Order: sequence, then structure tokens, then C-alpha cells
Amino acid sequence: MNALPRALYRAHQVRELDRIAMEAFGIPGSVLMERAGAAAFDALRGQWPQARRIAVLCGTGNNGGDGFVLARLAREAGLAADVYQVGDPARLKGDALAASQRLLSVDVEAAPWRGQALDRADVVVDALLGTGLSGQVAEPWRGAVAAVNAAGRPVLALDVPSGLNADTGQEMGVAVRAAVTITFVGLKRGLFMEAGRECTGRLLFDDLKLPPEVYRQGPPAAERLDPEDLAAALGPRPRQAHKGDFGHVLVVGGEAGLSGAARLAAEAAARVGAGLVSVATRAAHAAVLNAGRPELMCHAVESPRDLGPLLRRATVVVCGPGLGQGAWGRALLGRVLESPLPLVVDGDGLNALALDPVQREDWVLTPHPGEAGRLLGMTAAEVQADRFAAAAALRERYGGTVVLKGAGTLVRGPDGPTALCPAGNPGMASGGMGDVLAGVIGGLLAQGMAPAAAARLGVCLHGAAGDGAARAGGERGLLAADLMPWLRRLANPRPGTP
Repeated sequence: MNALPRALYRAHQVRELDRIAMEAFGIPGSVLMERAGAAAFDALRGQWPQARRIAVLCGTGNNGGDGFVLARLAREAGLAADVYQVGDPARLKGDALAASQRLLSVDVEAAPWRGQALDRADVVVDALLGTGLSGQVAEPWRGAVAAVNAAGRPVLALDVPSGLNADTGQEMGVAVRAAVTITFVGLKRGLFMEAGRECTGRLLFDDLKLPPEVYRQGPPAAERLDPEDLAAALGPRPRQAHKGDFGHVLVVGGEAGLSGAARLAAEAAARVGAGLVSVATRAAHAAVLNAGRPELMCHAVESPRDLGPLLRRATVVVCGPGLGQGAWGRALLGRVLESPLPLVVDGDGLNALALDPVQREDWVLTPHPGEAGRLLGMTAAEVQADRFAAAAALRERYGGTVVLKGAGTLVRGPDGPTALCPAGNPGMASGGMGDVLAGVIGGLLAQGMAPAAAARLGVCLHGAAGDGAARAGGERGLLAADLMPWLRRLANPRPGTP
């Protein structure tokens, strides 16, 4: 078993890596199948060493072939193996057919799937569909997936949980809920997004001993960000540093009833190291918004003219937290857009931008799926159906760097592959979390980071802080303000620790 790599691939790219390995490097497909089955069996033994009986559900493609190999190896090791053929066995061909025939050497024959009970098994192995799924799961595979989920037994999925779209992370009608998934050759990007995170369980990876040269034949589809890289990105500060070295963030927002959003963004910017943080907000809020956080400089701003002096002192602007959708917020955004300062646009700033689109390269946009849909003229469901495509479309239409928030936050910058952050948890589905993220990115921009770098590091800090807070007190009831001490801790990593 290998450590999880950084590169993420689409399903067709992994099939191309397979082809290159076979044709250019002379590795027979049967050898790759044997290696996959062996790696899967090792994973099964490692995860469930006490298992004595397994049930293996095999489809009619190469994923089923991997399952046949695993079943044979399990039987050779003394385990009882019930093997079920789902789909017409006449469709088996090539290496998968040969793998099914080799089962006879250990006195095991795949039984036709007729909805047999799976609850006798200690572990159920899902070798049904793999990455070849192109539409909604149909019978008999749909019934088999349902039976796997209803068995009440831990599930090991081979390559991809059956029913999960390997590219988008969407369930195609139904999908296996695995306790462990072992994926081969390349990490499929859908395993880290949407339902993919829930269906996959613990993720293991094996490259099947492919030569490194195979992976140099083309770029991956995306890159997995690793929060443990924080230590390398945030080194110690110079001993002679002063506050002017770390920038001045101006947060613009806090319409009536929404002052908390501006406060959260401002404190987050300060907690990740911005030298100074100011807030431009409604006059009614200016005198009280920094109560309990006197380090924030709060200014009454009732018209775009009032922003001028504040913009001249700032180095970065965060516009949108609590901005509202009225005339006040739209006017302030218009004034901010006239400034040449680097900019983070969030919340209602994005809603205003959707009504009057502009493009620039020095900003970071941080939409959730609903805001992304408005920016693109589509529904949130359409955004979620292919988040990678939506992030690319946002970058194409608006420029700069796009952060598409959600389960598997994406960062699409002007160069390089889209980045995916695996950190974060369902407890972060609560009000104010996006405001904190906007402030974090603004604080990193203020310290001299380029927009794409600040966005990538910012989503890692934000997700890791949420995970730390959830570990400390649980996911339910997690508040945006709970991230603040964790942001400070993560922004000051000790050498050798995340």
C-alpha cells in the first residue's frame, strides 16, 4: 500500500495510464489485475484480520476480475469465500474471464446473483462496477448495491464504490457505502467530492508497481492539497518585523442585522497574521462591532465617498461579508472595484457581481454552490453535478482565482491544475464559516501571498481549523467563531508538525 499521492485523475485518464503501462512498458493486463487483487486482499486482511468468511460481488468488467483474484487469494489463505456473479457471465472476456476461470483451481465457482443474503459474511467485497459507469445504475446492479448496503457488514470497495461517478463524486441513483475503498493506479477525483467522501470510507491507494515514467506522460486533472504542508508555507517571522510588514486588511460589509459576518471575517484576517485590520460598516455598528476584539479598527461608512481614506491606507480588501443586497452594499462594492487593491469577494458581494459581471485577475472569488449558480446563470444543482466544470467556468468568466466552497473545496487559479482541499467536516455547515474563510484568505494576501497561493493555503487553514474544532468538541453545534484559536495555532506550525 502506498501513501496517498497529490495527483487526482479523471477515470479516462487512469484508463490511459493502464494502456500506457501495458503497451509502452510491456506490463500485461493480467499482471495488473493480479496485482490489484493481491493489494485488495492485503487491504482486507489488514483492516479485518479476524475475518473468516467473505462475500465477493463481481461485475462483468475488469473490476469484477479484480474481485475474482481477491476471492481466489482469500480461499488459498484459508478463508471461506462466497462469490456472486452479477450480470450476464457471457459478457466476461479477456483478463476478467481468465480470472473467473482460475477460481475453479481453489474449488470456488461464482454463483449467479439472485439476491442471496450476505449477512453470513464478515466482510463484503464490492467488485461490481468500478470506474466504467456512464449512467444511472440499472438492474441487476442496482439491486446488488442495495443488498450490499443492507447487509449490515463492513464493505471493502475495489477502485471506486459501485454507483459513484469517479469524476464528479455524484451518486448515479444508488451507490455502495464502503468502510474502506482501495483505489488503483491513480486517485480518482470523485472520491474526494460530494457523496464520494461519504461512500468511500477510509481510502487506500496502490499504484500496482507502475513505473514512474508512466505518470510523466500527461498532467493530472487536479491536485490534492495537503494541510500538512502548512509548516512549509508559514515559516517563522523575522525578529525585526513590525506590523507594517504584514499588511492592512479592510473588510467592507455589515449591513443592518449582518454585522457579525464582517466581525468574523475581520478577526479571521487578524488571527492568521495580518498586521492591521479595519472594518468599514454601517454607522450603527461601528461603535460596537469591535466589542470584545478591540484590535479591530471600525469605521462608519454610509456612502462610497467615505471609503476613500480607508482604501488609501489598506493593502487588501475583503468585500461582501454581511454586505447585504441593497443600494448601500452595491454602492460600496462599486467603489471597491474602482480600487487597484487585491480583493476577496464573498457573500453578497458575489450576488451583486452576478448582476453586473466584471473580470479582473487580482481577486479571489469565494462562492458556495448557490452563489456560483447565480454567477453562472444556472442552478446550484447544476453546479454540484460537475463542480470541476463550474469552477473552470467561473474562472473563465470572471478571471482571478475561484474558490468553490463545499465538500471538497476547489481552488481554480490562472495557472496549473485545479486544487482540491480534502479538509473540513459537516459541522462546518453553519452560518459564518464562509466569512471566516474570506478573512483568512484576505489575511494571507495582506502578508504578501499571490492570490492563488493565498486561496490554496487559506482553504487548507480553514478546513484544518474546522477539523481541529470538531475533534475538540464534536461537529454538531460547531460555530464559525470556534475556528479562531485553531486558526492561530495552525498559522504558527511547529517544525515537523502540521
